[in-house]
Amino acid sequence: MKDDSRPAFSYPVKVGHISANAVTVRLSANESERQALAELWDVREVLSLSADLQIARWKRDGVKIKGDVTARIVQSCVVTLEPVEADIQEPIEAIFVPEGSRLARQASNDGGEMILSPDGPDIPDTFTGDTIDAGVVVSEHVALAIEPYPRKPGVTFGARIESTAADDEKPNPFAALKDWKKD
Repeated sequence: MKDDSRPAFSYPVKVGHISANAVTVRLSANESERQALAELWDVREVLSLSADLQIARWKRDGVKIKGDVTARIVQSCVVTLEPVEADIQEPIEAIFVPEGSRLARQASNDGGEMILSPDGPDIPDTFTGDTIDAGVVVSEHVALAIEPYPRKPGVTFGARIESTAADDEKPNPFAALKDWKKD
């Protein structure tokens, strides 16, 4: 029976042990973690997953995780269902602050609306307790980079069958009554 409370890929980091000087960490998923990630991401197989991260304090009580993640996965082609391999290389930059920190609050205007800038920095994520899971951060960044509709190179869909408006019309159940007259 699968334990759903444990993440598929985990690397817990104690916040109290993090200094202002960045610590470099290299993460790599083992076979059982890759199988769990393949199930989580709904892909055929995860051939490899590794990340090079720098973990450091951010401001007074926050944590910054920055680095790069690389993965090689196998998906099913949306046209032929044949295996398609994909390489993923994504930068990671995430900031975490303790739950309830004023740094986690989003700026708002006088009307109570949140001010969001698509080009601005993301608001920090929050954590509870004294641990942040860097493995989950890596897993989430890869999951967002997976191609949702993978296709083998050179494969296209066949001829499309399109219906006309007349094909889509349902017969009117009252059409038989239109010629019926009451005498």
